[in-house]
Amino acid sequence: MLKQLGEAFSRASTAYAETHRIERDRDWFVLKMHEELGELTQIWNKLTGRGRLKGQSQADLHHLLSDETADLLGHVLLFAEQNDIDLAAAIERKWKFRPSIGTPL
Repeated sequence: MLKQLGEAFSRASTAYAETHRIERDRDWFVLKMHEELGELTQIWNKLTGRGRLKGQSQADLHHLLSDETADLLGHVLLFAEQNDIDLAAAIERKWKFRPSIGTPL
Protein backbone atom coordinates (compact mmCIF):
# COMPACT_ATOMS: atom_id res chain seq x y z
CA MET A 1 0.00 0.00 0.00
CA LEU A 2 2.70 2.53 0.99
CA LYS A 3 4.87 1.52 -1.96
CA GLN A 4 2.04 2.12 -4.44
CA LEU A 5 1.16 5.43 -2.82
CA GLY A 6 4.83 6.47 -2.95
CA GLU A 7 5.00 5.52 -6.63
CA ALA A 8 1.91 7.64 -7.37
CA PHE A 9 3.46 10.63 -5.58
CA SER A 10 6.69 10.02 -7.48
CA ARG A 11 4.93 10.12 -10.85
CA ALA A 12 3.13 13.34 -9.92
CA SER A 13 6.31 14.93 -8.57
CA THR A 14 8.34 13.93 -11.62
CA ALA A 15 5.73 15.43 -13.96
CA TYR A 16 5.63 18.64 -11.89
CA ALA A 17 9.43 18.89 -11.85
CA GLU A 18 9.61 18.40 -15.62
CA THR A 19 6.90 20.96 -16.29
CA HIS A 20 8.53 23.57 -14.08
CA ARG A 21 12.14 22.60 -14.89
CA ILE A 22 13.00 21.79 -11.29
CA GLU A 23 16.21 19.89 -10.73
CA ARG A 24 15.65 17.39 -7.94
CA ASP A 25 19.07 16.42 -6.63
CA ARG A 26 19.53 14.25 -3.57
CA ASP A 27 19.27 17.18 -1.13
CA TRP A 28 16.07 18.45 -2.74
CA PHE A 29 14.02 15.64 -1.20
CA VAL A 30 14.97 16.36 2.41
CA LEU A 31 14.79 20.12 1.88
CA LYS A 32 11.25 19.85 0.46
CA MET A 33 10.16 17.82 3.49
CA HIS A 34 11.49 20.57 5.71
CA GLU A 35 9.79 23.26 3.62
CA GLU A 36 6.44 21.49 3.77
CA LEU A 37 6.71 21.01 7.54
CA GLY A 38 7.36 24.74 7.84
CA GLU A 39 4.24 25.52 5.80
CA LEU A 40 2.17 23.12 7.90
CA THR A 41 3.54 24.75 11.08
CA GLN A 42 2.65 28.21 9.78
CA ILE A 43 -0.98 27.17 9.20
CA TRP A 44 -1.09 25.42 12.58
CA ASN A 45 0.11 28.60 14.27
CA LYS A 46 -2.70 30.55 12.64
CA LEU A 47 -5.30 27.95 13.62
CA THR A 48 -4.15 27.99 17.24
CA GLY A 49 -4.02 31.76 17.63
CA ARG A 50 -0.25 32.11 17.29
CA GLY A 51 -0.20 33.75 13.89
CA ARG A 52 -1.92 36.46 11.87
CA LEU A 53 -5.00 35.24 10.04
CA LYS A 54 -4.64 37.67 7.12
CA GLY A 55 -8.39 37.49 6.47
CA GLN A 56 -8.49 33.70 6.39
CA SER A 57 -11.41 31.96 8.03
CA GLN A 58 -11.12 28.88 10.23
CA ALA A 59 -12.55 26.86 7.34
CA ASP A 60 -9.91 28.27 4.96
CA LEU A 61 -7.18 27.42 7.42
CA HIS A 62 -8.45 23.90 7.99
CA HIS A 63 -8.50 23.37 4.23
CA LEU A 64 -4.92 24.65 4.03
CA LEU A 65 -3.91 22.45 6.97
CA SER A 66 -5.26 19.45 5.07
CA ASP A 67 -3.39 20.45 1.92
CA GLU A 68 -0.10 20.98 3.75
CA THR A 69 -0.48 17.66 5.56
CA ALA A 70 -0.94 15.96 2.18
CA ASP A 71 2.15 17.78 0.87
CA LEU A 72 4.21 16.64 3.83
CA LEU A 73 3.05 13.04 3.46
CA GLY A 74 3.90 13.12 -0.23
CA HIS A 75 7.38 14.44 0.44
CA VAL A 76 8.02 11.89 3.19
CA LEU A 77 7.10 9.16 0.71
CA LEU A 78 9.29 10.73 -1.99
CA PHE A 79 12.21 10.93 0.46
CA ALA A 80 11.73 7.28 1.40
CA GLU A 81 11.62 6.19 -2.23
CA GLN A 82 14.68 8.26 -3.16
CA ASN A 83 16.64 6.73 -0.30
CA ASP A 84 15.46 3.13 -0.76
CA ILE A 85 13.68 3.11 2.59
CA ASP A 86 11.12 0.36 3.07
CA LEU A 87 8.58 2.28 5.13
CA ALA A 88 6.34 -0.72 5.67
CA ALA A 89 9.23 -2.65 7.23
CA ALA A 90 10.24 0.38 9.29
CA ILE A 91 6.67 0.80 10.57
CA GLU A 92 6.57 -2.86 11.56
CA ARG A 93 9.88 -2.46 13.39
CA LYS A 94 9.12 0.86 15.11
CA TRP A 95 5.33 0.89 15.50
CA LYS A 96 4.74 -2.87 15.83
CA PHE A 97 1.96 -3.19 13.25
CA ARG A 98 1.68 -4.06 9.59
CA PRO A 99 0.58 -0.96 7.66
CA SER A 100 -1.03 -3.04 4.90
CA ILE A 101 -3.57 -4.54 7.30
CA GLY A 102 -3.34 -2.35 10.39
CA THR A 103 -3.05 -5.22 12.85
CA PRO A 104 -0.50 -5.50 15.64
CA LEU A 105 2.39 -7.88 15.20
